[in-house]
Amino acid sequence: MVNMGRWKALDRMFGWNNHSNEGHRSDRLSWLHEEETLLPHHGQNTHSAIPPADVAKTCLKLRHLIQECIPCEMEESKVTRAHSRIITKKVIDAAKSAGGEEARGCVVFCLLVNKRWFAHEANVELWDADLHQLRAVACGVIAKQIIETEEDNDYLMHVVLLRRYSFLINGQATRPLNAIERAVDLHEVRVIGSSGYQKCISHLWRGWLVQDEDDPTVFVDYKDKANPNFLVHMDPDRMRAPMYQNAAQMLFSIIYLILYTSAINSINPSGEFDGAEVLLYVFTIGFVCEQVVKFYKAGHQIFGFWDAFNGILYSFLTASFVLRALGLSHRAGSTDRTEWSEQSYNILAFVAPMFWGRLLLYLDSFRFFGAMLVVLKVMMKESVIFFALLVIIIVGFLQAFIGLDFADDLVADDVWFIMESMLKAILGSPEFDGFEQFGHPWGLILYYCFTFIVMIILLNILIALYNSAYEDIYGNADDEYLALLAQKAMQFVRAPDENVYIPPLNLIEIVISGLFEWWMPGHAYEILNDCVMGVLYSPLLVVAAFFETRKAADIRFNRSRGEEDDDVIEEWEQMSSDVDVQSEEWAKVCDAAKSNVEDDPAMVELEKLRTDVTELKAMLKEISQAVGADANKAVATVEEEQAEREPVLKDAGKKKKDKGKKKDVTGARGSASSSE
Repeated sequence: MVNMGRWKALDRMFGWNNHSNEGHRSDRLSWLHEEETLLPHHGQNTHSAIPPADVAKTCLKLRHLIQECIPCEMEESKVTRAHSRIITKKVIDAAKSAGGEEARGCVVFCLLVNKRWFAHEANVELWDADLHQLRAVACGVIAKQIIETEEDNDYLMHVVLLRRYSFLINGQATRPLNAIERAVDLHEVRVIGSSGYQKCISHLWRGWLVQDEDDPTVFVDYKDKANPNFLVHMDPDRMRAPMYQNAAQMLFSIIYLILYTSAINSINPSGEFDGAEVLLYVFTIGFVCEQVVKFYKAGHQIFGFWDAFNGILYSFLTASFVLRALGLSHRAGSTDRTEWSEQSYNILAFVAPMFWGRLLLYLDSFRFFGAMLVVLKVMMKESVIFFALLVIIIVGFLQAFIGLDFADDLVADDVWFIMESMLKAILGSPEFDGFEQFGHPWGLILYYCFTFIVMIILLNILIALYNSAYEDIYGNADDEYLALLAQKAMQFVRAPDENVYIPPLNLIEIVISGLFEWWMPGHAYEILNDCVMGVLYSPLLVVAAFFETRKAADIRFNRSRGEEDDDVIEEWEQMSSDVDVQSEEWAKVCDAAKSNVEDDPAMVELEKLRTDVTELKAMLKEISQAVGADANKAVATVEEEQAEREPVLKDAGKKKKDKGKKKDVTGARGSASSSE
């Protein structure tokens, strides 16, 4: 049978098909970060809180809304700025109503799904990439506004952010995810940086929100967080809280480093293992077992930078252990034993920088280290372009130099010299001596060309990439740091272990599981693990219980004031009850002094001009009406006068006419008598 996946991969590699399947799959995202860990043991039992068909319909409604709101390309600042004329309150309200009353909680999740869709379209349809990218940004802006305008914090955290939803792809439901996980997968720093999202992450980090044991899709409040009883907080299950797991990992890493320092500074000439070395290799076995189990359960999708880093470190330590064991197989005091032990110590000393660099994996919760790690991570990704070009150029020039060397005496005996000279050129210290012998003058010309390309062109490209990455990260450093914390919290929350055995304590878990799990009832096995973890973590649990009892007092005090559990009274709040800043007089002063930041100044002036024009029109209308009324009144008066004069004029005219007739009759009579 033909492997279609292989041909599709070749199509994408050669650029014949940019429409990758990964852009439409939610169960295995192609951009999974190394911070994501194992899938939950009960992942097969998770389900969507809302039917996937309804979630898919909501996604399509929101997609249409965003397409209507952003029909063409425009400046991104018009969409992202506060009080935007594009993403208005009406748009936010319309987005909230896309799911109706029943599916209202999945709107933020659906917006993040649409962001992924638009980002995929931007990669596929390059002719409209800017438009699709702008719509993807709009999805994040609307989601952030919905999160920050939600007043019910319990509804926001339990339903909007933490409840898992699925939608349909090819008629099948995707793996359920919540908005917290989706935002971390997409690296949507705008949503991650919102206040409601960070409040939810803070509660997850402290262990105030935990997954329900019966339904892993639901998160519930930790019921004993306000309990002042010290023994209640000594529960081994509290080690599931990300804060305590991170502290335990950091503690074991420091102990690991101390053991390494002790082992490397106390070299045994006899080659035998001392106590520090034995514990060092026991810790290493525990870390290796964790990596193996993680890859077995989650696959290669979770492989990242730190996994590769730790893998290399553990490989060197394994090689050191094997060499030491080979040395112990020889007679004490023999030359072979001394040589094997010396090589073992050399390898052990070689990995000292990696041991100290490994601490950065657990220091990223501190802001300084976290921001620098984000910068380094982005720089490493950007440098892939440089190293890809460098490898191609090195291979081409290396083949040319070897060919010139082989053409000289039919023996390629200067390969090591060629590779060393090329490496020095890459590091900025080229050596031109010795290349005259490679087919003069072609060898020297080739080396000049190689040095120019590497030192002038490629290194400047690398510097430009690093500079761009640094500016991009530090221009948005706060949100990037918050995104890193969210990823670290999800590392523990996303796949909680039923029994938390942090390496190297996982070796004890392996022993217990091998001896008891296969025959012991589940309830009894759970009690056994609680007892073992209670003993192992007792020092940490004592410290955790001490801080939690103190925090419980603060929680009870906040609840008595009607405030949130994590509320802190700041300096400016201590005397707020003595000053009435909401008084009517001071409120009027503030209203008169404050500026209008919601409306554009030009629009405000335009509205004023429109109001003035409207008033002017009304005034002119009143004037015209008044003038028209006076004119009509004058006309009516004239008409009345004319009406009054008309009968008089008619009588006068009649009398005049009669008088004329009389004169005519008299004249006729006179003329007749004269003629007689």
